[in-house]
Amino acid sequence: MEHRPAGFDDDDVRAALRRHHGIDARELHYRAVGFGDYHWHVAGADSRSWFVKISDLADKPQCGADPGTALAGYRATLRTAAELRRAGLEFVLAPEPAPGGDLAVDLDGRWALTVFRHVEARTFDFFSPLSAHERDDVLVLLARLHAVDPPAGTPPQVPVVPDRAVIDRALGDLGTPWEGGQYSEPAREAVATHAGAVRARLAEADRLVERVRDAARSPVVTHGEPHPGNLLQTADGFLLIDWDTAGLAVPERDLAVLDTGPDDLAGYAALSGHEPDPVALELYRLSWGLADLGEFLRWFRAPHADDGDALTAWDGLVQTLTGLAGHGGHASGSP
Repeated sequence: MEHRPAGFDDDDVRAALRRHHGIDARELHYRAVGFGDYHWHVAGADSRSWFVKISDLADKPQCGADPGTALAGYRATLRTAAELRRAGLEFVLAPEPAPGGDLAVDLDGRWALTVFRHVEARTFDFFSPLSAHERDDVLVLLARLHAVDPPAGTPPQVPVVPDRAVIDRALGDLGTPWEGGQYSEPAREAVATHAGAVRARLAEADRLVERVRDAARSPVVTHGEPHPGNLLQTADGFLLIDWDTAGLAVPERDLAVLDTGPDDLAGYAALSGHEPDPVALELYRLSWGLADLGEFLRWFRAPHADDGDALTAWDGLVQTLTGLAGHGGHASGSP
């Protein structure tokens, strides 16, 4: 996020690190990266470096609808990542536990603290293009991930239309003004312009969900968002970061993120012995766009500031609606 969270300055982060992780932070530098969480690079007095994340549990719907459920869901995904790392998947960047064992420390019922070792690596953003060789390298990692025995407690990710209730409420409220901030009314007008296309994509997603459910295939451990923004490239290869969307699902939940052409998944099929299902791929491509739409609707139908983060979200809403109208599925991405 471009702007820091309200109520957290460097001294607050320093105090939380000392209290919960025993880290004496010599230097803190806010990093305006990602979209949804808040990050700092921290240099410790012992010369070790850390990457620190503060998460708003009131705005982590992929983990739970309210702060309490979101904390439990977030911890479950992080435990999954930690177990995968212990099982030998070296490309999984799991968090460092606090002395009490917590992978995500509850700071006050709303905010959670997660600490990672700092890794020197090449970073990407969501829109960074991967070469064919790099994409194939990531698919090798996904084939390994999908082959592991699921750790106990890995959350299930059943096929559903993401944020269906949020989108339906917004479509039902197009005749009355939206309040919340600078972008509320422009958002209502943009959704109204594309309402027919959104309803068509929802109906299509409903049909695809039923077909994937009827197939009743065995789920595997999936990352959920293995796009370039969640990759670090080190001298030893790629690392996959941000495991808060991890869960049990069909492999296409991951593969749809990297599938851009008919031959892109041939290497994965050869490695895994699994021929990707076109129906499931289409569902998860479409789910990306609908998930983004739900996220941006929550943003602009609630109080929001007129700042750089809101502008990024506005651009994302416009691109997402354009993609859904063009039947492109996922157009913008949640970086």
